[in-house]
Amino acid sequence: MEIKKVGILGATGTMGRGIAQICAQAGYQVLASSRDEKRLAEALAFIDSALARSVERGRLTKEAKDAALARIKGTTNIADFKDCDLVIEVAAEDLEIKKKTFAELDKICKKEAILATNTSVLPVTEIAKVTNRWDKVVGLHFFNPAPVMKLVEIIKTGLASAETIETAKKFAVSVEKTPVVVIDAAGFIVNRLATPFMLNAMKMLEQGVASAQDIDTAVTLGLNHPMGPLALADLIGNDIVLEMADAMHKALKEDRFIAPPILRKMVADGKLGRKSGKGFYDYSKK
Repeated sequence: MEIKKVGILGATGTMGRGIAQICAQAGYQVLASSRDEKRLAEALAFIDSALARSVERGRLTKEAKDAALARIKGTTNIADFKDCDLVIEVAAEDLEIKKKTFAELDKICKKEAILATNTSVLPVTEIAKVTNRWDKVVGLHFFNPAPVMKLVEIIKTGLASAETIETAKKFAVSVEKTPVVVIDAAGFIVNRLATPFMLNAMKMLEQGVASAQDIDTAVTLGLNHPMGPLALADLIGNDIVLEMADAMHKALKEDRFIAPPILRKMVADGKLGRKSGKGFYDYSKK
């Protein structure tokens, strides 16, 4: 199946905006959706600014920027996804919300359309089962920030067809990402490895083993990681890290996914990381 038009359901968040941007830059017609007109306008303006920065830095011509923006249309009506070849859902990490969304998309979208979820930990099989197109539902897990990060995890359920997985792989390559295929297992590859790593760093901080800065410095210089685990948690969002940890602990029943009290308190206090201005580090003056 050839993909020409891509729908982004939930295009106002960081991931949704980023995915919409890279799809438009790759030449796809993009339909970006939100239930809120004001937030949708802000998201489109954000994409405009991001592309403008690329022009200023010489990474993109003004003509390419204008062409990409012209390919993006906004909507507040989910029914407008009816002629999309691929719809990527980027909604909240809540299984019931996603199931409700996919059941609705299944009724709206043409029968040959592929429905994809950007979930980072939730079971794609459970989402697929609420549709009448089990073979055409797949996980497309992009990483933050989507325009920069080169990986896409393609989550293959036992119900997905070989054609759907192959189409998903080709799509990932077309937006200049490297695809890896993983079965529908909690946390997939990256988050199943990274979440306990971040939680362990938090436990070390909580126990007074070292400061946040020294833990991150040790990891960046000693393990050659581009970013320390606490700075990474701040970038992802400490609330998202907590959601991932709880979801994987529920699915796998492994102690390494138990979130430490320091993380729960930070989330309760609104210290979510970069997006709130404070987390393990203070971003309010940057």
